[in-house]
Amino acid sequence: QVQLVESGGGLVQAGGSLRLSCAASGSIFRLNDMGWYRQAPEKQRELVAAITSGGSTNYGDSVKGRFTISRDNVKSTVTLQMNSLKPEDTAVYYCNLKARWSTYWGQGTQVTVSS
Repeated sequence: QVQLVESGGGLVQAGGSLRLSCAASGSIFRLNDMGWYRQAPEKQRELVAAITSGGSTNYGDSVKGRFTISRDNVKSTVTLQMNSLKPEDTAVYYCNLKARWSTYWGQGTQVTVSS
């Protein structure tokens, strides 16, 4: 029932910017904690950024000061603004939604940062 549709992935040069967007449906979005995770080949999935239903944010150490997560409860979207991108940011990025009883994931979108 819950669906997460991601957009904005692609290929960018180091130092560039990219904005990922995730549109949610099938849930009371304003009640959900949201997040972005990423997974590189042969690596574990890691937290990039999260935002609670109340608007509190949390970032992975490697992206602090460069990435910004935000949400729009009217549009039921969560956005990840990525600046000063580095090659090590290359990964598949996944949108995450934490509902009352379940956790949902988007299909993932590839972000590749060239050196």
